[in-house]
Amino acid sequence: MAKSTMPVMPDVPETPDLATSGGETTAVAMTGKATKATKAATTAKREGAVAPARRGRAATRSGKTGRHVTPAPVAQQYLLNAAVELFHTEGVRAVGVDAVVKRAGVNKMCLYRQFASKDELILAYLDHMQTASLARIDESIAKRAGEPRAQLLQIFVDLAERASRPGYRGCPFVNVAAEFPDPAHPARQSVANYKAEMVRRFTELATAAGLREPAPLVDALSLILEGAYAASQTFGPGSAPLRILPTVARQLIDAGMAGALAAA
Repeated sequence: MAKSTMPVMPDVPETPDLATSGGETTAVAMTGKATKATKAATTAKREGAVAPARRGRAATRSGKTGRHVTPAPVAQQYLLNAAVELFHTEGVRAVGVDAVVKRAGVNKMCLYRQFASKDELILAYLDHMQTASLARIDESIAKRAGEPRAQLLQIFVDLAERASRPGYRGCPFVNVAAEFPDPAHPARQSVANYKAEMVRRFTELATAAGLREPAPLVDALSLILEGAYAASQTFGPGSAPLRILPTVARQLIDAGMAGALAAA
């Protein structure tokens, strides 16, 4: 039987060690063999996941009860880490709060002390993913400093590479939009905010490259960006549509800079 492939987790920004932060909440001791914990920690580090502070450092004893307690910010980070992994790989609606608290190693009361509802946890997850995703886009832009035309292309070169890795799960915002059809849902507002940030970056780069009317090129690039996310899930990672993505992006950028793209 073929070995299963671990999903590629999104890159996430580093967070400070929260073990010394104030506030407390009760935590349930995590179980499992040390070898499994070590393997999980190694995988998380390799894939860019935020590693929670060690419980041995974070936990203290609560007065006369002798129960181990975890500072509230640390417990919140455990929960967010679990949400990032589960929501992104399995879907927001498919994952219940029971699965999140089990993965985080805390109890349900702890979750509701940190997040008033599952919807609030979803919004925290999306805020986290926006920070991580935009940081990754900015890393692509930084590779070609001072070359706005090349910076636009680099975004798609790097996306094609990421989307060709086994286990790639696409754009978390596209996935969430598909799960929440009501445009008034707060999660959909988070999706709109993220996409607006991408449009802003495209517009700034196209303008810096010399386009007086950047909208046609920005719209075209936004379209193939969304198409690449979808193709990574329908055709699969490393498929032909993803391999040709940088070429299509280059052709669109050339056409846009030449004024050959008509406004909508």
